[in-house]
Amino acid sequence: MPRSRWLTLLLLLGVLALAPRQPAPAPADLLLTNGRVLTMEEGAPEAEAVAVRGERIVAVGTSAALSRYRGPATHVIDLHRQLAIPGFIESHGHFAGVGEAQLQLKLGDATTWAEVVAKVAEAVRTAAPGEWIIGRGWHQDKWTTAPVPAVEGFPTRASLDAVAPRNPVLLTHASGHAAFVNGKALDLAHITAATANPPGGEILKDAAGRPTGLLRESAADLVHPGAAGADRARRALALASAEALSKGITTFQDAGSSFATIDLMKRMIDERQIGVRLWVMVSENNTRAAAGLKRYRTIDYGGGYLTVRAIKRQIDGALGSRGAWLLAPYSDQPDSTGLNTLPVADLEESARLAIANDYQLCVHAIGDRANRETLDVFERAFRANPARHDLRWRVEHAQHLSAADIPRFGQLGVIASMQSIHCTSDAPYVIARLGAARAEEGAYVWRKLLASGAVIANGTDAPVEDVDPIPNYYAAVTRRTAAGEAFYPAQRLTRMAALRSYTIAGAFAAFEEETRGSLKAGKLADITVLSQDITTVPEDRIRETVVVYTIVGGKVAYSRQPSVVRTAG
Repeated sequence: MPRSRWLTLLLLLGVLALAPRQPAPAPADLLLTNGRVLTMEEGAPEAEAVAVRGERIVAVGTSAALSRYRGPATHVIDLHRQLAIPGFIESHGHFAGVGEAQLQLKLGDATTWAEVVAKVAEAVRTAAPGEWIIGRGWHQDKWTTAPVPAVEGFPTRASLDAVAPRNPVLLTHASGHAAFVNGKALDLAHITAATANPPGGEILKDAAGRPTGLLRESAADLVHPGAAGADRARRALALASAEALSKGITTFQDAGSSFATIDLMKRMIDERQIGVRLWVMVSENNTRAAAGLKRYRTIDYGGGYLTVRAIKRQIDGALGSRGAWLLAPYSDQPDSTGLNTLPVADLEESARLAIANDYQLCVHAIGDRANRETLDVFERAFRANPARHDLRWRVEHAQHLSAADIPRFGQLGVIASMQSIHCTSDAPYVIARLGAARAEEGAYVWRKLLASGAVIANGTDAPVEDVDPIPNYYAAVTRRTAAGEAFYPAQRLTRMAALRSYTIAGAFAAFEEETRGSLKAGKLADITVLSQDITTVPEDRIRETVVVYTIVGGKVAYSRQPSVVRTAG
């Protein structure tokens, strides 16, 4: 080697010897290694390992590079090539309802009205006279045989009266937008043939004018089974937390709770009885909201476990119970365009309150008329407040849209908070309700909304559907019904788009993208580990996926191996 080359090499070695060594980082508290990590960060979308110190991620990279974060007290989890993703964000569910559903009769698996009646009869056998029988989950369009007799496809109450003559019965529809009651419950509510429909509701009656037992929308509020006791409410919230964590959910966006329920949530977070992060929409009328919004506005209470910064209103009902508010009549009920459950003037006032108190406004809108009226209210509010930018107001559901309104989501910056599984669950009756042309034009049009520039956040509307993200993800990428038929498959989401809708898009929809929704140094260590890679496995195997770990703030809050769980909160 020439002498000059030797001198250069010696000089380089000398420089390296004198250069300060990179100090070893402080050990991580938790190290996930040897996995496939999807970060949802555009610049570095994939990795193998994640290092966590305290509640925050300190590094994301290769297993070799992050091995230097391993110390004697580091909790190391070898992922064995399993998939790690940002924790699932449930963008629209009913938190207390998830727990309450576990305390009621479960009617979702009933395939006939006779099965529903049999479940009520069984409950009556152990109930005291006068005790309420409460259940939820039935859906007349999912029964294998139509009830006889029936009015508009719904059963009548005679069979319930026969098995529960002394017990009032209240059975909530799967959608949550109708209820079925027996004669005893009608008597207690003083509902008779002469009772008029309340605003935004309907008491279904037979040809003779007698109440059948079906109460649509606000009519169900005429029946009062009594408020749940404090112990039951507390139990429901605890059950909901455990259920969400077991399904890989780290943040739950609660689609409407009262101030009283928010108070209870806060107490239980203080007591570490709730281990999932909550982002809550206030569900109060305008008068009560005006009195309490300023006081209740909360960001990241309890170390990031409670945020209250949104208002929830509901302008129509659901398609299944024919309560969705439509621009044109139902194809299978030409004398009805559904129900407007909230006067537009009241929604305008809610918009004013949201602007004044720096809240997001989240409006339940399912029918095309409901969506148009909501977008109109939003647009008027935005124009009246030109200095307010990036408000991220939301339409909850946005299920059935007019072609003319689809581009408005992107133009106005309105978030479409949707539920993929509603598409495949509702598909068997959507065409009957809307007709083929309207269904193709605007039913669950995810790709069209994304093309408009809109952000789609995903959820389940639990307990309307199971809170489990895996069947919901499967619905998003396949649009396949239980019978295996694809419902307008051109609107399917890609696998990565579906995952974005459940992670970073959900965080964006709540102004939380700086702290969660992706895996990046500095963000909260909210991570879900799945048994297989839902972005690559064959389509028919996606539903086999199970949650292996749910990690919230760097702690294992759920594990398939219970001995691994460490206290969350």
